[in-house]
Amino acid sequence: MNGRIDFSEFGPRRAVKGGVPARSRRGAAFAKTWWGRSFLEAIEDVADAGRLTRGRSYARTGQVISYRLEPGAVSAEVQGSQPRPFISVLTMRQLRDERLAELVTLVRATPGMLGEIASGTLPHGLAPLLLPTTASELDFSCTCPDSGWPCKHVAAICYVIAERLDEHPGDLLTLRGIKIDALIGSVERETVAVDNADLYGDEVALPKLPKPEYRAAPEDLDAVLLRQALRMTAEDEQTAESGLRQVRVLYRALED
Repeated sequence: MNGRIDFSEFGPRRAVKGGVPARSRRGAAFAKTWWGRSFLEAIEDVADAGRLTRGRSYARTGQVISYRLEPGAVSAEVQGSQPRPFISVLTMRQLRDERLAELVTLVRATPGMLGEIASGTLPHGLAPLLLPTTASELDFSCTCPDSGWPCKHVAAICYVIAERLDEHPGDLLTLRGIKIDALIGSVERETVAVDNADLYGDEVALPKLPKPEYRAAPEDLDAVLLRQALRMTAEDEQTAESGLRQVRVLYRALED
């Protein structure tokens, strides 16, 4: 054994039914908004270009079966050439200490920025602190045999997340380990502490509370773990997929 992997033994990627749909269908461009494009540009500056191209194709054909975004990471099931999907993870370094303090100072010093964040808008002025600028702020891992950085499976996640940021740019705060409520609280505490003339904060103009986004119950489940649990009791992938559809139907009935 020389440690090399013969990728010729792995056939073409297997088709997926019900994978994460991509809005982009062709061409090099993928995300449509400033935050989505900027996120991809930051990834493309440090990652392997060839595998990113293949990952973009994977994203467009719906090979990302499901994913979960949480503080500092996105984990997903991505279908490749093997019978079982790979578990792929995109990791971003969470902001801590000096950089987090810098973020709070910037928001506090910029008029209107706190209100924008509270309303769900992510100001472009936060980009230098939120977007990764070096390879050390990112990591990619996958259960596939490809040691590329990233492999095409994790690259597909990057493109899926870029389109998510088109609609929910505030999720970039989550990827950096920042809770919006905690950020707002930190900024307001500092503001009140500086204003000695208003000890009780009677004159502090608080931003409007954000409207919570409606989420169907299945969206709050860990899709990766749910599919793995269904496979443990299913005879084949088709049966597991049928079981997942039935779970979704039941949850929709509960919502009604």
